Amino acid sequence: MRISQVEVQLNLFRARAFGASFLMTAMSWGCWAQTLAPLRPPAVPLIAHDPYFSVWSMADRLADNTTQHWTGKPNTLNAMVRIDGSAYRVMGRSPVPRGRQGSPALDQKSVQVLPTRTLYTFSGSGMDLGLAFLTPALPDDLDVLSRPLTYIEWKASSNDGRTHAVSIYFEASGDLAVNTAEEPILSSRYMLDAQPVLRIGSRQQPVLAKRGDDLRIDWGYLYLAADKPDGLSMSAMMRADAQAAFEQTGRLPETRTISPSVHPPGAAFKTSSPQA
Repeated sequence: MRISQVEVQLNLFRARAFGASFLMTAMSWGCWAQTLAPLRPPAVPLIAHDPYFSVWSMADRLADNTTQHWTGKPNTLNAMVRIDGSAYRVMGRSPVPRGRQGSPALDQKSVQVLPTRTLYTFSGSGMDLGLAFLTPALPDDLDVLSRPLTYIEWKASSNDGRTHAVSIYFEASGDLAVNTAEEPILSSRYMLDAQPVLRIGSRQQPVLAKRGDDLRIDWGYLYLAADKPDGLSMSAMMRADAQAAFEQTGRLPETRTISPSVHPPGAAFKTSSPQA
């Protein structure tokens, strides 16, 4: 698998009178731009739909810190990759329980922010890894524009000519569905058109009960869905337990039933490929 390349298109102007000045301006801009360092946005958009559904990385590297809501409170997304039995962090930095050593971060090579996509590339242990966040905010299609849906795409390829066993772990925390961490959370599991779906949300569901700026949404539900390829498993459980299981075994303790009284702080998917 290869990481797709981004094509840049240049819009041409028809007005002849403006043509010479535009060309001169473009040439001078090109010379000046060569001296600039690559753009590093102060905050990198990962999921950006509205003030409620808004998740950002505010670190130089995606694995340097916890992902956050625009208000600065945690909206936690975590991701890891396991290559030939060794686990590496790709996104997020969760606290490590006492007595356990956390996984190192996979080397991040680049980040690129485009109008509807944010693209990351990583490399290490003989593998190149691509991670893309795609939000199809298309102004010419209001149905798609109003859809609170973000696609997350992974691409992995060998860079040393060898075959590697690769597993990917992705986790969405319960703090994405509540205003504060003290609010109880419910989770459930579905099969929708033969696809696995996990759902998390607050127990009270206080619709439009609060107002102000420093607020996160605590009504409605967050859904985590994926295609059902071979090797996919999912679980709603304590984040530390799910991460430890993936780091040590490359698997998740798959939950067959979920009690409505539990308060799980995370929903996780794991998918693996025998070779890449």
